[in-house]
Formats: sequence, C-alpha cells, structure tokens
Amino acid sequence: MHEVQAVVVRAKNGPAAVETILVPDPGPGEALVDVLTCGVCQTDHHYKVGAVGDDFPYLLGHEATGVVSAVGEGVTEVAPGDRVILNWRAVCGQCRACRKGQPWYCFNTHNATQKMTLLDGTELSPALGIGAFAEKTLVAAGQCTKIEGDLAEHQYAAVGLLGCGVMAGIGAVLNTGAVQRGESVAVIGCGGVGTAAVAGAQLAGATTIIAVDLDDDKLATARSFGATHTVNSREQDPVEAIRELTGGFGADVVIDAVGIAATFRQAFEARDLAGRLVLVGVPDPGTTWEIPLDQVFGRGGSIKSAWYGDTLPSRDLPMLVDQYRLGRLDLDGFVSERIGLGDVEPAFEKMKAGKVLRSVVEITRSRSASAAAAQTEAAR
Repeated sequence: MHEVQAVVVRAKNGPAAVETILVPDPGPGEALVDVLTCGVCQTDHHYKVGAVGDDFPYLLGHEATGVVSAVGEGVTEVAPGDRVILNWRAVCGQCRACRKGQPWYCFNTHNATQKMTLLDGTELSPALGIGAFAEKTLVAAGQCTKIEGDLAEHQYAAVGLLGCGVMAGIGAVLNTGAVQRGESVAVIGCGGVGTAAVAGAQLAGATTIIAVDLDDDKLATARSFGATHTVNSREQDPVEAIRELTGGFGADVVIDAVGIAATFRQAFEARDLAGRLVLVGVPDPGTTWEIPLDQVFGRGGSIKSAWYGDTLPSRDLPMLVDQYRLGRLDLDGFVSERIGLGDVEPAFEKMKAGKVLRSVVEITRSRSASAAAAQTEAAR
C-alpha cells in the first residue's frame, strides 16, 4: 500500500483539495503508475460539480503520462519502467463492439478492480477510471499506452494531453469526420477541444479550415494551429460566413465543439449537401433541439457524435506522438501553464474564464513544492 498526495473532491461543488490517499499494489491485470503529468480537463470539472454522477468522493485527473512502477499477474502489455500515456478506453476485446471489429466503441472498457481510498478507508471514484492528479495511480494495464522512443522531460506535459481533450478534437476530425485531403472543415467553438480539431484538420490535409468563436483571442490561437479563416460569431452570422468561404455551398465537415442547441443548429445548417456534422462538445443533460426532418432528408450526409474522437489508443496515440516528433502536430502549443497539485482549483477558474488551453500538473513540481514546505516547517 502506498501513501501519496492527490487531488480529491469530497462533495458536489466542493473544493478540489490535496489529500493523502492510499494506493494498493497492482493485482491481476492492473498496473501501478508513477504519474509524471496530468492536464486539467473540462471533464474533471464536470465530476467536481456533479454533472457526471454522485459517486463522491472523486479522485480527479485523467489526461496523463507516467512511468509504470509495478504490474500485476498476467500483464504483458507493459512492464516496469515503461513510459506511458494513460487512456480511458482500455478495450475489452469481447463486447459486441469489439466482436464487430469496432474496438474504438468498446462498451465494456476495463478499469482497475481494486479501489484507491482515503486514509480512513473511504473508497475513491477515479475520474474516467484513472484518477491521475496523484503521485501514483492504479489502473487497468490496458489503460497504459507505451510511448516508444525518447522524449525530453518537458515534452511529457504535451504528450499527456492525447489522453483526452486533444485526442477528442483530433479524433473527431480524423476518425469520426473522416476528413480527406482537400476538403473544407469548419470548427465551431475554439477552446481546447475545438483548437485540437483545427490542428487535426490541418494534419488531415484540409485546405479550407474555418474557426468560429465569440472571442478574438481564441480565433487568433486557432489560426496559429492551422485555421485558414476565422469568424467572430458576435459580428457575423456563422452559417452565412461559412457558406461564403466555401463557394456558397457550406463545409464538407462541421465540428460542433460547444454542444449547445444554438451551435448544433449552426453546424447542421453550415454543412454542404451530403456534408458531415460531428458533435464533440458535451451537451448539458436535457439539452434538446427540434429537428426539421425534411432538412435531415434533403441535406443528406451524416450527423454523428464523437466519443473520445472514436479513438483506439493502441492505434492512434503512437501515430500522433510520431507526428509530434516530426513537427507536424504542435502539442506544445496546448500547454498554457505548468502547475503543481495544489494549483488545480484555481486552474479550473482559468479554464472556465477561457484564459488557458490547458493547465498541466507536473508531479515533479508538486513534489518539489511539498519538499520545500516541509523544509520550511522544519526550520520553524
């Protein structure tokens, strides 16, 4: 059993506070991971405010890199010393999606069987089955995707973002939207996921990439990631602007990275005939939209949602790490700040205010801060 520092939220809308937790040694099929970095993601905030469930207390964090320190019986995917990206789609290989050859939809993804706990034995619910705002975490071995080759220490913060938000945006374009070379793509909403979708469109070879947002600073950032055109939807009707920029037709693929009724309607109407709409922004529970069925039929194409960008971690994560190494994917640009475990709560506020693409917790920074505090206390 290991005593480590971790970020826990005990009750709905409670503070994300650093506490000491207990992490078991790995059992069969499990891996114990020394966490290196973990991004502060909107999904963690959803857990904090009770929008995911009511299984408090939650151990937050999931967008992470780490080093495997021990593995349980039967684990062959990874070994102690392997550097890994953590993912929340550890495919089972046996459910109906896997049997159909669609493991990226796996309906029975694996998590660790044993529970991490507070010091009093209260079981923790790890965010997305990971719980990586912690010095160590326990996961199913299949949640570890090995990073082949060397990376500089500072690069792990960027690579870890493939564990959720950046992969969700890129995957919405490459996998769900199946963007082809020469196609046009419009992205509505340029937060972290939307900006990643812009980067994915560039990687896919789209020649017209239109970024839509209410904020000029976000639009400028989107342009730095590959947007060829920007539309401030406070000043222009986004549907008309997208059509104008695509010869009057609409975009081949429109990504809704916001997930509200208004942006979904805009995305639906901004498609070309037979165009594809991909919803990757997470709607609030109960969000509805009245669908004009005659337009659904008349416009053709497809309307899809992207679950984690329809990502198969074993296939997609190594490929994107290679693209990063080759200089074709600017993952470093997503890292707005590097923080410690004690800075997660204010990082949520910066995220909600749109001041960052990603704040990334670096555990070595947290350990250094803890050591400095201990030395100060001892000096007293």
